[in-house]
Amino acid sequence: MSSFCLLVVFFLVVLGPHVLPVALASPASKLKPTDPYALIAGTVWGPDDRPVYGITVKIRRVPDKKPKWEVYSDHSGEFAQRVPAGQADYVVSTDLKGVKTTDGHALHLAEEVPVHVEYDERVDIGLHLVRETK
Repeated sequence: MSSFCLLVVFFLVVLGPHVLPVALASPASKLKPTDPYALIAGTVWGPDDRPVYGITVKIRRVPDKKPKWEVYSDHSGEFAQRVPAGQADYVVSTDLKGVKTTDGHALHLAEEVPVHVEYDERVDIGLHLVRETK
């Protein structure tokens, strides 16, 4: 086995679990692993009150127009994003372009969710999707 292959195997087995999550983090997030942080976590719920997979969740600070963070709901409909610790207000929304129910109805977010963070805490929310009526 070449030394390059051994190096790749070493990286994936030993360093991968520790380095890959940081390397794959959103470039908009300037938090270092050692920085204090708050956590905005939640679940995306469909019109049938079941968790929804693969929904784009956008988080922005209140004075900003554009989202600073973008994450996706997992197979349990859950998402989480680290934000800087300290007093701040955020708005959490979704991007539902092209998302439809199995019977072809478009979905939209019932309402954007405001989030207030004080310290290095976890804030749990729910995002509820509803059918668009034609």
